[in-house]
Amino acid sequence: MQAKLILAAFGLCSTLAACGDTTGEQVVYGAGAGAVGSALLNGNLVAGAAVGAAANVIYCKENPHKC
Repeated sequence: MQAKLILAAFGLCSTLAACGDTTGEQVVYGAGAGAVGSALLNGNLVAGAAVGAAANVIYCKENPHKC
């Protein structure tokens, strides 16, 4: 189980590192990261994608110099 958590964290970080230049790209990248994380943790894929998309858009809007 710990290996899955480490892999999920690495996948989320690497996906979020590519924030996207537009809001649409940010949504897609965040949704992908959330879905991958949910899949690795046996969670709800739709909920994971929604949370990931929202989190990435919010992060990129709050920290534009980091994206």
